Amino acid sequence: MLDDHETDEDLDGVIHRGDLDGLVRMIDDRCSDRDWAGVLRVRNRSRAAIETGRQLWPAATLAEYRLALLADPEFVAVVLDESDGLSGRFTIGPLTEVAAQRHSWGDLAGLLDIGPRATFVAHERAIRGEPIEAVDVVELAPVLDIPLAMQSWEPEYALATYHDSEAEFPRPDLPDDWREIIPVPGAETLDDDVDLAVRDLVEPWLTASNGRAESVCVAGGIEEALGVLGVRRARVCDLAAADALAWLAWAGASGGAQGRRRGAAAGRFGAWWLLGALGDLLDDWPPDVDELGDLVDEFRWFRWNAHEPDVGWSLHVGVEDPAEGVAWAIAAQDHR
Repeated sequence: MLDDHETDEDLDGVIHRGDLDGLVRMIDDRCSDRDWAGVLRVRNRSRAAIETGRQLWPAATLAEYRLALLADPEFVAVVLDESDGLSGRFTIGPLTEVAAQRHSWGDLAGLLDIGPRATFVAHERAIRGEPIEAVDVVELAPVLDIPLAMQSWEPEYALATYHDSEAEFPRPDLPDDWREIIPVPGAETLDDDVDLAVRDLVEPWLTASNGRAESVCVAGGIEEALGVLGVRRARVCDLAAADALAWLAWAGASGGAQGRRRGAAAGRFGAWWLLGALGDLLDDWPPDVDELGDLVDEFRWFRWNAHEPDVGWSLHVGVEDPAEGVAWAIAAQDHR
């Protein structure tokens, strides 16, 4: 770790006074001066101040967020240190995603510990279009057992944009050329792994917020699936496969109203896992990418709603498998 024992009387005085506003101003000034060692000292000493009863963790969180976003690669590696179980707990987004916005894998690879965080950074960079050679990732932890390289059937995923003190988390643009359908209740329901995969996809919405999620698999089409879900009146619009996948990945990346954001790499994996559940491929994971791509294109995808306001975080996807004569209705929602 970079040396943290340099004398810093200005910082020690602000820490002693418990002056949180002063620490924020100091972080701003040191970032402007690109004094990354000074920002790191703010992070470390603000964190340590809890031992003396000073609640300065917001300054520590801001400092490590700015380091991950703006600092030179060696300082980014410090805040992504695998031995540090505290970093990134309360930042705007996961530090692996924050760091990947402005730092290439080539700059970070030789500095990061071999472990899950390095794996997530590599995947985040690949999603952003950086070509990463297999030889460069041979020792990565296998926490996301899907290919780094974007496949031809994948969309351009909706990515977060991080700023100094805020972030943007855009939702994919979705079609809204609705048409009315009549849900048909009473269809035969089928057992599969899709409901669990949906719950895994939006897990922060359910466990750290006020969300709910459910899905059904039925013999029939979208009308039968929505009928079994209990929808009495519905409208749908067709989704391109790429739009559906982008929407699933957006949901998997999001923390919902109150949960912790997981990032684009986690969202992409969650979308792949749900695709595997739809195609009954989870017993032979990881899947053949061409087989999975064929499924994506063979399915019919829908956006649906029950004439209710689309507020908060929502995922209402319908899927038909014409070859098998089955369909799914997926509903997940979280509110502020």
